Amino acid sequence: MEDHDTPKERSDSVYDALTSDSSVPPYSDTTDTTADGSSTPPGSRRLSRNPSFSNSSSYQEDWETFPPLERLTVFDLLDNLALQKLEKWQQTLTAQKERVRRHREKLKSTSLQARNRVVGEWRKRVPTAEEQLDKYRQRMRVSVERLGKQWNDTATVTIREKISFIAGVLNIFISGYLIGGYPEYFYYWYTGQLLYFMPVRVYTYHKRGWHYFLADLCYFVNLLSVLSIWVFPRSKRLLISTYCLAYGNNAVAIAMWRNSMVFHSYDKVVSLFIHIMPPVAFHCLTHLTTADFLKVRFPAIHNIKFSEPGSPEHYSLRAMMLWASIPYGIWQISYHIFITVRRREKIAAGRPTSFTWLRKSYAKTWIGKFVIALPAQLQEPAFMMIQYIYALLTMTPCPIWFWYRRWSAAFLMVVFIWSIYNGATYYIDVFGKRFQKELEQLKKDVAKWQSSPDGFTSPLLSPENAGAHLLEEMAASPMDDSDKFSLDRIPPLDTVSASTGVAHPEGNGEVTIKERKSV
Repeated sequence: MEDHDTPKERSDSVYDALTSDSSVPPYSDTTDTTADGSSTPPGSRRLSRNPSFSNSSSYQEDWETFPPLERLTVFDLLDNLALQKLEKWQQTLTAQKERVRRHREKLKSTSLQARNRVVGEWRKRVPTAEEQLDKYRQRMRVSVERLGKQWNDTATVTIREKISFIAGVLNIFISGYLIGGYPEYFYYWYTGQLLYFMPVRVYTYHKRGWHYFLADLCYFVNLLSVLSIWVFPRSKRLLISTYCLAYGNNAVAIAMWRNSMVFHSYDKVVSLFIHIMPPVAFHCLTHLTTADFLKVRFPAIHNIKFSEPGSPEHYSLRAMMLWASIPYGIWQISYHIFITVRRREKIAAGRPTSFTWLRKSYAKTWIGKFVIALPAQLQEPAFMMIQYIYALLTMTPCPIWFWYRRWSAAFLMVVFIWSIYNGATYYIDVFGKRFQKELEQLKKDVAKWQSSPDGFTSPLLSPENAGAHLLEEMAASPMDDSDKFSLDRIPPLDTVSASTGVAHPEGNGEVTIKERKSV
């Protein structure tokens, strides 16, 4: 019976073979046969560390460099682990160095691009020498043209304004001649001018969008005057109503609406005519016309003028105000319905009326502040009430104007002189100061243009000098995601100081950017 070794004995024999000092490797006396039938030399057989275990050549190379298993120690394992960790650290440092290099190149490229953009914007916005010269030449030309236009408006006016000036002066002379020589025919002169002026006024106001002013009380008073003179000369109540409104609201409106005697302005001459001619016509009929002529042609004036005190035809102040309030109320209600209510949308869109004009003109006065402080729905009723109170106050002295010729003449002289004063104010203050401002502005432009070198008001602005401080700041400051350069930091053309090249705000707090056109 054959003897078999126990597992313990077999393991001890394997261990002895591995740890023996024999130079012959294990299994050296045997010959192995490969899969293709070829034999391997003795000693070439390996354990599981041969290529048959893995088909990868990298595994074979790594395993061949590894110390033999019989000579492998703990220090070899530790050295291998340390080498692997050092290799990983080196690879990490190399990758980080490459990322830093790429980031540095990217920052450098971004900085150059930003600088190029800044320089490009400066070249767009900063004018050249020729453009600055053209700019100031154009400014000088505009100033001279504006001055020439103003000179034409004042010294060499148009043919129409010359005709208006001549007509206005002749109107004064003809009116004075008729008042002194033929006062009973003055109403012909008044009616003829009214028939000429009113169509022109309707056309011009409608063309300008001011036709809502044609519904004002002054035009209604002129209509009542024509009716009283030509249609109802026997109506005493119509006569009293028209007389009170003509001497009251109409005449005082010369001061209220600032009517002025400006002869070359057709519009101002017509406005003054509408307000002053009705009371002048009634003054001629009431105080300068003979009783016989009045008895035949104007019976209403004759009956009231030569009536006995206390008689029904001898109207007192109370009766005058009462009868004058009736046509005034008719006008006020009609105006409110046809203008304020039916044209409310157009008025809100910007069409001017007497209410909007007075509210704007007297906004800083106590009465204007009072009306504006009221709710919106109460402003117009308050304005109408103030207008009626104003009309009653202006009617208060009407009995004096009707019964006493000298006081009536004195009153008309006062309002006429007031209109002349307004005209003088217009000629001297408005025309004179406007012309003076034009001259001063032209003088400043010429001085600024002449005092600068080579005809320029400032040295040429360029990216190299005007924006040097900005470029230096950009080059010195670091570039990161939180502080990127923006073109908003570039000052516009017209907001750059001539001496420092630093942007400064305009007078209105806004910045205007201009871009130079490429030639």
